[in-house]
Amino acid sequence: MADVPLERRAPLGERVREATQNYYLVYLLILALAGWTLSSYDFNLLVLTFPNIAADLHLSASFVGLLGFLIYVSMFVITLFTGYGMDTMGRKFMWQWCLVGTAIFTGLTYFVQNYWELAVVRCLASGFAIAELAIAVTLVNEQMPARVRGFLYSVVQGGWPLGVFLASAIYLFAIHWGWRVVFLFGLIPLIAVIIGRFFIRESDRFTHLQEVKRAVHSGNRELVSQLLRQYDVDIEEVQRITVRQLFDTAGAVRRQISLLTIVWLSYASSWVATNVYITYWLVHYKGWSATEAGSLLLVSSGIGYFFYLLGGLVGEVFGRREVLIVTGAVTAPLNLLFLFVSGHGWELWLLYFFIYQATNGTWSGAGYAYWAESFPTRVRGTAVGWLGAMFALGLIIGTGLWTIFIGTVGPFGTWLIVGVGLAVGEYLTIFLRRIPPHQELEAIAT
Repeated sequence: MADVPLERRAPLGERVREATQNYYLVYLLILALAGWTLSSYDFNLLVLTFPNIAADLHLSASFVGLLGFLIYVSMFVITLFTGYGMDTMGRKFMWQWCLVGTAIFTGLTYFVQNYWELAVVRCLASGFAIAELAIAVTLVNEQMPARVRGFLYSVVQGGWPLGVFLASAIYLFAIHWGWRVVFLFGLIPLIAVIIGRFFIRESDRFTHLQEVKRAVHSGNRELVSQLLRQYDVDIEEVQRITVRQLFDTAGAVRRQISLLTIVWLSYASSWVATNVYITYWLVHYKGWSATEAGSLLLVSSGIGYFFYLLGGLVGEVFGRREVLIVTGAVTAPLNLLFLFVSGHGWELWLLYFFIYQATNGTWSGAGYAYWAESFPTRVRGTAVGWLGAMFALGLIIGTGLWTIFIGTVGPFGTWLIVGVGLAVGEYLTIFLRRIPPHQELEAIAT
């Protein structure tokens, strides 16, 4: 291969800065992936240990449902405030402290002795863990190059099935020591990621936005004009409270946040059946053992990581909304079919495998990058935090309905209402704004 002529080479300083930036982006991706994997690990340990906890603490199905309900209320509140905190105190600050909260309360799970102690500790641990999602969506997508932003974020989002895989593996390995011990296994890697995040930089887009706000406030028009040449910002909106910017003014931002709210409420509420109570369902209503159910999740999540990458890759080619449309269209029919397949054979394994990918991999691999692209930097943290809270609210709705109906209409009717009926709302994805891939964030919304 011929050498590049000296006159065509970039200056040495520029090449060093570019290489440094590339190394930093890899570092950021690794820490984001590790953080979301461990957050998923913490959340899904509870899913896997539900049968063991219920037996140890003598909990009825209604109390199991209530525990999930309380956890999701905590997730809703913490994620909502996390979103606002990102746009006021910064992405990095909120990212670090959410993981610290997850680590503290994951460790404290070992010491709980009764139902209400368990509820308090798990509410805080899971609330901080799921808030990780909103911050990673915002911070990582603001830093990644436009040409591969969606695909690279699917790598991070794929930490969810890795967390399920890790949780399933640790559960199968350590459950004979008791469910409390299982939660301790995630503590050391959580602390390692917390240390690694000390070296993360604040998003340059957030830093730029703060400079614009200060320049506008001081009346320095020359500096404002100079800053707007780097990233475009809507000056008329930038001084308003971020929540009011989302909902006060009719237009693309309000329409998008409203539609995404309905879609994610539908998605999350139906997700409860297929991803939260699935081990409880298989053990109590399909006749599986807890080990068999854990093995199914282990296989589905282990292979499922590649479906996240598939969703991200297809989204880069056809658009992320298009991936959501197709995935949303198949979810309700697959969940309906699940009711009529019984036994321990390959048919049920294969069916749940595809349910898992539709409700996790392809949907999430494209969907969360779509969040980041839907809103301008001035409200991105608040908007993504709002949608993260809507995911938690969907879980509240799903678990609330599950708790109400499981003791009245029975398992068949409950699955039909929660797993199938609520999933129909995902068909509204067809009305979402089409956002062609590979655009700079400021070209999509300012």
